[in-house]
Amino acid sequence: MDSRTSEVAGYLLLIEQEMRTQGLWSDRVPTEHDLSSLEPFSVDRLDFEEWVQWIFLPKMKVIIEQGHPLPNVSGIRYMAEHVFGQRRGSWKPLLKHFESFDLLISPSS
Repeated sequence: MDSRTSEVAGYLLLIEQEMRTQGLWSDRVPTEHDLSSLEPFSVDRLDFEEWVQWIFLPKMKVIIEQGHPLPNVSGIRYMAEHVFGQRRGSWKPLLKHFESFDLLISPSS
């Protein structure tokens, strides 16, 4: 098991918790069509927070639970910064969690 796994799981929980706090969590399940996008971050069919909730977090959960190798690169913070930079709100905590995730996943320089 990768020594980062439990820390990654912790950041995923923090991301979910902050999304709930910010009102970005939804009970509406996207359609199968929406979930089958091939575009990065499913930008053609989902809002970014929907992609995080319904694609990113579930895929990362499977990786962790089944002991698959963790990804070795992530740029989710940059996408989040782009999306939330265009919206009103206090996004710093959520952006910090995405940044911490990216730094943990990406190899050290």
